[in-house]
Amino acid sequence: MSSSPIPVPVPAPSAVPELRPDAFTIPGRRAGAASRGSDAPGPAPRPAGFRPDIEGLRAVAVLAVLAFHAAVPGLAGGFVGVDVFLVISGYLITGLLLREATTTGRIRLGEFFSRRARRLLPSAAVVLGAVALFGAWLTVPLRRADLEYDVLASALSVANWRFVAQQTDYLAAGRDESLLLHFWSLAVEEQFYLFWGPLLALTVLLVLRLARRGRPDGRGRAVRPVAAALAAVLTVGSFALSLSWTQDSVSLAYLGTPSRVWQFGVGALLALLPWHLLRGPRVPRVLVGWGGAAAVVGCVLAYDNTTPYPGWAALVPTLGTAAVILAGTPGRDGATVSGASGFGVDRVLGLRAPRAIGRLSYNLYLWHWPVLVLAGAKFGPLDWPVKVALTAAAALPAAAVMRWVERPLRKSRTVSELPRRGLSLGLASVVIPVVLALVVGTGTLRLLGPAAPVDLQGLPPGSSDGTSLLVRTAASAKGGPPVVPDAVQARKDFPPDGECEVAPAATTSPDCRFGVVGSPDRIVLLGDSHAGQWFSALLAIAAERRWELEELVKQGCPLPELTVVNPQLGRTYRECDTWRANALARLKEGPKPRLIVVSTLNRYTDDRELLLQGWEKTLAPLRELGVPIVYLRDTPIPGTDVPACVSGHTDDPAACEFPRDEALWADPLADEIAADRVPGVRTVSVNDVICPGDGRSCPAVLERILLYRDDAHLTNVAAVVLTPRLERLLTESGALPSKTAPAAAPSVTVDGWTQLLRDDFDGPAGSRPSEADWQYDLGTCYPGCPAPQWGTGEIETMTDSTANVRLDGRGALEIVPTRDAAGQWSSGRIESRRADFAPPPGGVMRIEAGIALPDVTGPAAAGYWPAFWTLGGELRNGYTGWPAIGELDIMEQVNGRDAVFGTMHCGVLDGGPCQEPRGLGSGDQPCGAECRTGFHRYAVEVDLTPGAEQVRWYLDGREHHRVTAARMDRATWDRAVNHGLFLILNVAVGGNLPTAFGGAVTPATEPGHPMRVDYVSVATKP
Repeated sequence: MSSSPIPVPVPAPSAVPELRPDAFTIPGRRAGAASRGSDAPGPAPRPAGFRPDIEGLRAVAVLAVLAFHAAVPGLAGGFVGVDVFLVISGYLITGLLLREATTTGRIRLGEFFSRRARRLLPSAAVVLGAVALFGAWLTVPLRRADLEYDVLASALSVANWRFVAQQTDYLAAGRDESLLLHFWSLAVEEQFYLFWGPLLALTVLLVLRLARRGRPDGRGRAVRPVAAALAAVLTVGSFALSLSWTQDSVSLAYLGTPSRVWQFGVGALLALLPWHLLRGPRVPRVLVGWGGAAAVVGCVLAYDNTTPYPGWAALVPTLGTAAVILAGTPGRDGATVSGASGFGVDRVLGLRAPRAIGRLSYNLYLWHWPVLVLAGAKFGPLDWPVKVALTAAAALPAAAVMRWVERPLRKSRTVSELPRRGLSLGLASVVIPVVLALVVGTGTLRLLGPAAPVDLQGLPPGSSDGTSLLVRTAASAKGGPPVVPDAVQARKDFPPDGECEVAPAATTSPDCRFGVVGSPDRIVLLGDSHAGQWFSALLAIAAERRWELEELVKQGCPLPELTVVNPQLGRTYRECDTWRANALARLKEGPKPRLIVVSTLNRYTDDRELLLQGWEKTLAPLRELGVPIVYLRDTPIPGTDVPACVSGHTDDPAACEFPRDEALWADPLADEIAADRVPGVRTVSVNDVICPGDGRSCPAVLERILLYRDDAHLTNVAAVVLTPRLERLLTESGALPSKTAPAAAPSVTVDGWTQLLRDDFDGPAGSRPSEADWQYDLGTCYPGCPAPQWGTGEIETMTDSTANVRLDGRGALEIVPTRDAAGQWSSGRIESRRADFAPPPGGVMRIEAGIALPDVTGPAAAGYWPAFWTLGGELRNGYTGWPAIGELDIMEQVNGRDAVFGTMHCGVLDGGPCQEPRGLGSGDQPCGAECRTGFHRYAVEVDLTPGAEQVRWYLDGREHHRVTAARMDRATWDRAVNHGLFLILNVAVGGNLPTAFGGAVTPATEPGHPMRVDYVSVATKP
């Protein structure tokens, strides 16, 4: 989602709960009940009657909500219609249950849920089924997959919680509106029924058992006060929760059931308290009714999407609705306000037109929202008159379903005479859309394919010159997937920075440091999620220089000091101001960084002067640090769900291009920097690469790279391939020094050990290991080919392709043997750039790595030969002198066997003290399946301590092999170990050693199984 300055989110569409009861009942005593003795509260009550005013009140509510969804000018507060429905529902349902309890002494839950199922679920099932089918036909595959999940959640009456999760998840935002977003309130209603019905039934059971009253009047007097007290407690508690959640998460407050119970509770209190004992025709009741109606209408006119909601603001329409219902409640004499005066609001609401709309309101609401969303998806943004016309057109399917589905099932004697039949109908109404969703959803997922890890195989590296995104070579972009990442992968292609991009509620960032942690040189990445999208690129730049990267990034938080409203919290983003101040204070108080890179969404305000003032307030304390500051301009904003679009246009991604003039906004800060009016700050931009030329549109896919993961943020793959360009821009701006030849890393001493090398292989997935630490061996031999096939008969060609050597994005290096269509094998072999690793005089050197062996066994592993080893540094002077120069095989395995071994090579080529070419080996060391499925520690120690002088091999800390100086003459020993050496990691294919163990490569040998390396370290001790 864009971290744009969107105001309080428009409240979600509101489904109409409980719109079609058989009769609206008046809570009170049973018809014909005789008053007995002194307990009689006056004249005999009138029979429970129909409430036409409530039917008309539904019309007011649904018209308000429909006008809101149609964006009718002046009716931006129409979302309060849902509050009206919730109060009505609480009143009617509680009255129905109370009437049954006072007349029969119990509540039949089976009958209660059967009635709810008959009235609500069949109509909903028709809409869900239609959405499942027509949505699959009219929406693109990725959007279709989301839609079928929405159908499942709606059918199971948990839609509100699905939408809570989506609306409160910043990283899941930026997608199209759901066709079923309006089902949230139907889910809330069903959850309330499942809670309130059994709770009230249990209350009735316990109260009547304790009271032991058998008369109907006694039952009523016993049940009412207890039930009213229970409802009051729930109402007050829910309202308090609503106030709290409105402050913390507007989506949770608006869509969550616990924060809406209080509105049902207000309706329940209307039914439970003895309002019917009030006298009928009184002027105050007329005024109360019209005052309540005015309150509801006033909210429709006065509220908008900036109103903190529900919170305190929801009290007005809720109590207004209660006033209207109360005014129309007959008094103790059975008279209503309208019946006595003719001026009551209930008389107006009871007219034919409002009642007709009220009868249709449930089905009308169910249908109108999918119609609006589908039309918008097909034709783009719609003007309000068009939305009004579409809403009116939705009355046709709504009326048809009411006429031929709802009414026949509701009035069917066959269905209604036994509760289990109504419940079976309800169950069928749930099962049918669930099955449809599963069938369509399964087909869609099969079409989209699995969300496999991103594979950069076949892609050339990113270009640094700005003329293209990728290096243009003869071997570019052939044979791989059409789009990288694909649409499914793109949705989840986030920077691998864990929890470092902090959520809206956070006010401080954790200590997020990457690369060479502890290095005196540090890059700071500072800003919102549009800064965070550059994490992988800056991590690679830092790691190549053996620098540290510190990330200070907060979702949706403008870096310039601006006051904005956060859409997830639904209010002023106070946490952003606190976080920004804390981040600036941390930089001021901590060690001075080498470079600060700032970036942020450029759309928090269109007020140029306000924006520049905000920037100055932020940049001033940064300038005081006296370090280079680079403003990385914001990237183009598509404004549409790019992965969803690409999923529907895999053969023509150009169809997902978006308008350049809408994607690239003016950037006042960049203009001021270019005019040399912002001292101490430089600006760079990659926009000429990802939106090239001067055409009218920007691409969604460029040179096979899907650029966006949502409607605003780059995919991590795009950031990775843009790394060379960004590095060049930073270097050319003078903010970043050029890369120098690799030098010895600064030493770190821990527990007496001085660390010479430590690489944890942190970096973005698909990137290369640090060029500062490692270099590639290429081809089939060293330069000049002194040893064809690497001297051991191997059949692979070593490459520097990320298909063979790459970081996995989770802190490990992968070396992967591959085979092309012609049967030619390739693999990877890297060496440490340093060739001077040696123990100090009379000291010890330890070389260690965490390695998971290729997870392949049997015939599929024939010819696999993973290894971690060293060679004497002098070998690089012409690549001659083996084996005298010394070789330490720290770990080798062949053919996927459940054993590893270590070996020392030294002396002369044939025989000699080191028994060449076999060497001085450890023999098989047991290493079962766990060595393939997890990381294990392989180490060698070269100990030159006087009197010891030995080389020791370790597996997970257990010494398993030792070679001492006493096994050979002094000259051979010194030549083998008393000098610098370099490290090697590789996976060979074929060769003499696998063949010796019966593992020649065959067509059954499977490519693609990597050796994974968690870390490599070299340390010395005096």
